[in-house]
Amino acid sequence: MILAMSKILLKAEDLDGYLTESDKGYIARMDGLYRRVMGVFAALSGPLSPAEQGREEVALISLYNEMGDLMQTLCGQESAIRVYPFITPQENHSEASRLIAKLRDIHTENQEFVYYIQRAYEMLFKLAYGGIPGSNKNYLIVKTPVRRPVQNYAVHKITNVDAAIEHTVMCVMLRGALLPSMIMSKEIQEYSSHGYITPFALFKISRDDTRHEHDMEYVLDLDKSYFNLETLDGKDLIFADPMSATGGSLVTVVHYLLKTGIRPRSIRFFNVIAALKGTLRVVRALEGCEVFTLWMDPVLNDAAYIMPGLGDAGDRINGQDGDCPRNIIQLLADYGTTIAQLYRAQLREIERTVLSHSQLR
Repeated sequence: MILAMSKILLKAEDLDGYLTESDKGYIARMDGLYRRVMGVFAALSGPLSPAEQGREEVALISLYNEMGDLMQTLCGQESAIRVYPFITPQENHSEASRLIAKLRDIHTENQEFVYYIQRAYEMLFKLAYGGIPGSNKNYLIVKTPVRRPVQNYAVHKITNVDAAIEHTVMCVMLRGALLPSMIMSKEIQEYSSHGYITPFALFKISRDDTRHEHDMEYVLDLDKSYFNLETLDGKDLIFADPMSATGGSLVTVVHYLLKTGIRPRSIRFFNVIAALKGTLRVVRALEGCEVFTLWMDPVLNDAAYIMPGLGDAGDRINGQDGDCPRNIIQLLADYGTTIAQLYRAQLREIERTVLSHSQLR
């Protein structure tokens, strides 16, 4: 990692140095399987008889099953990687599969895409916090709108996860991660018996998409980031990014924080879809980091895009920029009144973080 003025740079070769020989062997096997998959894609895209189409589809299903088995074997050896279909009961798998299928679909437009992203992060939150061993119960007493013959109240017993969530800070790797981070913060607020609102740390990090996967560079721009180091030390840091391709952005941010002397209590990374190679880089490069993902995709292409992927999640959540890239305030404004009302406490925290920037740095 290179520290230069207000920018922090991480190179792809630094990331690959964390992979073990065993990791590289699995990745090579997966790349070989996916090359065969792309051969089937090419066949399916051409003119085929019904019988030929059926044979190619059977071959595609077989290859996907083989890749899935290989990923499950590898992830079963690494306790820091939690893939939803690999560790939940069989009856839950179809829900995740249908949701990912909707997110992948080119016909799923912005508002529907956001709806499915919200559902995905609700599932990921429950995966991470819903079954904490030894959790006791809290009681919520709720005043209802019913007042006849007297004011009515309801009592609800809930799992007590306060100790696991009430020291968390949402670390946002702009820009596609902004709304997912707000969703995770809202889930924490709802599951906290005290209505805990997470602080936010906002990091402006980008990669040079003119480069290839093997020579990619990741740049953290501190001048366009908003955070208070004191709020991060000793805390449970949560990163929520819908797509984790190379893992470079997360590693860049966390390594920078560690170099400043920050010692987080824990680091958790939540993805809707993660690539195998990037996930391995993350858990190898960041000691103690846990990755929770709803779905794992097998490979990265030469441009460092996840295959088969779902396109640019940031653009599909936020819409595409025009001639001038939008800043964080413009992004929040474009979410509209529905999102603003639903996540009003989170928006207030983000606003305080941004407006206090000159005092925090």
